[in-house]
Amino acid sequence: MSMKVWWLAFIGGLSVLVLIAISIARMYGPQEPPPPEQPSTAAAADPKETAHITATLFFGSPDGQSLVPVRRDVPLASSVVEQGRQILAAQLSAEPPASHVGVIPAGTTVRAFYVTDRGDAFVDLSPDIMRGHPGGSLNELLTVYAIVNAVTANLPAARRVQILVDGKEADTIAGHVDLRRPLTRNDSLVRESDEK
Repeated sequence: MSMKVWWLAFIGGLSVLVLIAISIARMYGPQEPPPPEQPSTAAAADPKETAHITATLFFGSPDGQSLVPVRRDVPLASSVVEQGRQILAAQLSAEPPASHVGVIPAGTTVRAFYVTDRGDAFVDLSPDIMRGHPGGSLNELLTVYAIVNAVTANLPAARRVQILVDGKEADTIAGHVDLRRPLTRNDSLVRESDEK
């Protein structure tokens, strides 16, 4: 075997060994980390925000002599009855704006709400409406008409409101306003806020 042939065989064998070594190093050597998992589109998407409507709620004026309309976002509901419940829940639990006063006794909740085909809305409230009421004819008027006006101002299907307490007809909340019949909206108690 000539030196030239031997040299070519040596280089060829060496090349094969290098290729084998590279293959083994790739198989058993350090691995590149897998690319980070992409979150699925369902998980990555933000939960859909609840749609809202802007409703008119009523709070006591700073001097406690009238009702002031205040616009607030209320969750959008799929039916008139459910929308009425959302509006009432907001009216009963919302904090009044600075310097205004709440006119619904704390803890009052909606037990039931429905609207007849004639446009009479029935609002059944928890007994807290009576237990927590401070009394006085003006205070009672503001309480009753905050509820009546909130329903009729925001639900075109409701023209009159009958207030019930604990599932029963109530004569009055605090002895001054007759609740034995459905009441219509009363704008004479409402004035726009003087605050800018």
